[in-house]
Formats: sequence, structure tokens, C-alpha cells
Amino acid sequence: MGPEVDRSPGSRRPDANDRILAIVPAYNESGNIGRTVRELQAVPLPLDILVVDDGSRDATLREAREAGVLTVALPFNLGIGGAVQTGFQFAARKKYRAAVQVDGDGQHDARFLPDLLRPIESGEADMVIGSRFLPPYVGYRSSFIRRIGIQFFAWLIGALTGYRVTDPTSGFRAFNRRMIKTFAGRYPQDYPEPESIVLASRMSAQVKEVPVQMRERLSGHSSIRYLATLYYMFKVTLAILLDMVKVNKTGE
Repeated sequence: MGPEVDRSPGSRRPDANDRILAIVPAYNESGNIGRTVRELQAVPLPLDILVVDDGSRDATLREAREAGVLTVALPFNLGIGGAVQTGFQFAARKKYRAAVQVDGDGQHDARFLPDLLRPIESGEADMVIGSRFLPPYVGYRSSFIRRIGIQFFAWLIGALTGYRVTDPTSGFRAFNRRMIKTFAGRYPQDYPEPESIVLASRMSAQVKEVPVQMRERLSGHSSIRYLATLYYMFKVTLAILLDMVKVNKTGE
């Protein structure tokens, strides 16, 4: 039995076949989550919002519930992959027509959600990634050391899968029903964004990028900083290579 979904007063009870689910993973995002939810609520889309609180030790869960959205409170910290997969499982069970992933730290500009969803709705793509590196937008692009890591993963993923992506670590994404079902069953756990692109390639999924703007977080800090960036690069590279070895051995 999974975590219970709290339907706070004012939240929509999903009749989801014609609706979109916004999956918002959040860990210690008090001070950010309220603004993130309000921006999502202002987007003119048939959108239900699910905040997955990943064992936060601050007021994240309370602030999300006060905003009147669906919430899941995980009993302990699973990491970003576990939180997002929880959202996919909810979306698959309720049969949402599409899902979007939006970080709870306020860096993703919800005004770009229609752009993310357009290739999904037209059938042009199975998964759409919002890229801060595609023109015409120029905004916050992360630190220099993290941009090096992003470029490395873009090269590695391109070499292994043939996908040409410019922002493989972006967590600002949209998914159709096919990808929702796939990622509900299997999703990378620790830092899943680059590895999930490799998993999509195993399905011959159509992956597309669209230009978006991102912002620097106003409160708190990222979990990937300083030497952690190098550890992140090593760990994700190893996970991607192991995935490719599994593909070669199993043919899946």
C-alpha cells in the first residue's frame, strides 16, 4: 500500500482522462513551494497539481496543503527519483492524458508549460525537455562547473543513443501516457534526468527539446554543489553505462 494522497480543501478531485498532472517533487522547499504552486495554478491548462513531499523536515508539506493541491507525504527521503516515480504511479493509476514535472524550488517558469506540452498534444514527441540552452531565451544557466557537467552528459547521451539534447539534467519536462506508464514501473532513483533519457531510447521514444527560461532559486540551496558535482557526474555516468551494458546483454 503506497503513501496516502491528501486532497486538501480546494484541491480538484481528479477525473483525469482529459487532464494533465503536474508532478512537483519537493524536499525542504519551504519558502519556495507556495510560489511554485501559485504559478502552476495560474496556468490556463486543465491541470491538477500533485506535490510529492520527499520526507521534508521543514514546512514544505504544510505550505503545499495550505495552497489547496493534492499532496503525497513520503515517510522518509527517497530522493528525487523516488519522489517523481511516485507522481508517475499516481498519474498512471488515474489515467492522466499527460504529465509535467516541475521542480519545487521555483526555478522552472510555469508560463512555459504550454510550450512543453505542445509536442505531446500533437503526437510529435513522447517526452519533451525544457532546455535553458536553446535560443531565443537567455536566463539563468547554472554555475560554470555544472554547465561543464551538462555539456559532458549531452555528449555522452548523444554518443550512446543518438539523441541530441542540450540540457539533459533539466527536470522541466512533459510526458505522454506511454512514458507515464513506463516510468511508473521503472525510473532512476538518485539523479534521474540524464539516465531517464537513456531509458527512453530503449523504447525508441521520441524525445524533443523546447526552449525555456529558468531562474535561480530564491530560498534554500541545491543538493548538488561543489565536490558533489563531481560525484554526481561519476555516479550518473556509471549508471548510464551500466544501462547500456544491460541493453547489449538483453537486447531490450
